[in-house]
Amino acid sequence: MNRPRIPLRLRRPVPWHHQRPTWREARPALIAHALKQATARPSGNWYVLGASREIGRGARPFGRGIGGLEVIAWRDRAGRLHAGPGACPHLGAPLRDSRVVGGAVVCHWHGLALDGASCAGWDPYPAHDDGVLVWVRLDDLGGEPPLERPVIPARPRPAASIDAVFTGVGVCEPEDVVANRLDPWHGGWYHPYSFVDLTVVSAPPDDDFTVDVSFKVAGRAVVPVRATFTAPEPRTVVMHITEGEGRTSVVETHATPLAPDVHGRPRTAVIEAVIATSERPGFAAARRVSPLVRPLMRLTAGRLWRDDLAYAERRWALRASGRFPG
Repeated sequence: MNRPRIPLRLRRPVPWHHQRPTWREARPALIAHALKQATARPSGNWYVLGASREIGRGARPFGRGIGGLEVIAWRDRAGRLHAGPGACPHLGAPLRDSRVVGGAVVCHWHGLALDGASCAGWDPYPAHDDGVLVWVRLDDLGGEPPLERPVIPARPRPAASIDAVFTGVGVCEPEDVVANRLDPWHGGWYHPYSFVDLTVVSAPPDDDFTVDVSFKVAGRAVVPVRATFTAPEPRTVVMHITEGEGRTSVVETHATPLAPDVHGRPRTAVIEAVIATSERPGFAAARRVSPLVRPLMRLTAGRLWRDDLAYAERRWALRASGRFPG
């Protein structure tokens, strides 16, 4: 698929119900096989905590519950990342509600200061900032042999790309989010406002998922691309654009288990990083106004995940009640 001078194509409108059905190709056993392969890969006990930009040098630490564990993260005066348990070791105060003073988290109950080193039974968690996302290693939760660094997919150069991170929460487990991403056949039917002419070119077990698809721009205008979906670790699915406009751009979907809701149902955070690049001359101008572009990127991701979280939640509800047909 050679890159044309103008990326847009005009497509003859096709009524939604006149699309080619994809249900025969989207075999439940095939999706289950791909999911089993993905969840068997090592993660080294690393979990995505949030976007790098969310964890700044502000007056409050960043807090999130992961798999029932309270986790906080903050940066010291030099910008170094620290992470650890979210309960004060003195009397259990919620440290996410405390303050960062002089690079240390100071408990708002009794003033115990934590500078990121072990203190009074409080031990830090290994943390990693990859420039887009912050990861935390939770060995007791993951139970795997630990890895020194998280499994991070190949990305375009930061100096030639724009990244944006969307976060959404659903009543489901991480495998339901991953399964959604390992079902590319639903795209044109479930997201007709974004995707048309979707064809799965290859699929497991012979190869990764490779898809030819056109992204809707406006009216009849579309942008055709080829994309490959891979699962480098059990809670991540990555879409790489391999041909067409935005080649080497990636969309990383990370599923982080949260604490159960008040009814005891599992909750999962979808933390999706969109890292876009282009060789078009106009992309340099877009990079210069990236603070204005990022909200639009998050809005687009949010619209898709409004539907995809419903898919993941439905899948979990059927599994939980023993009615899932797959």
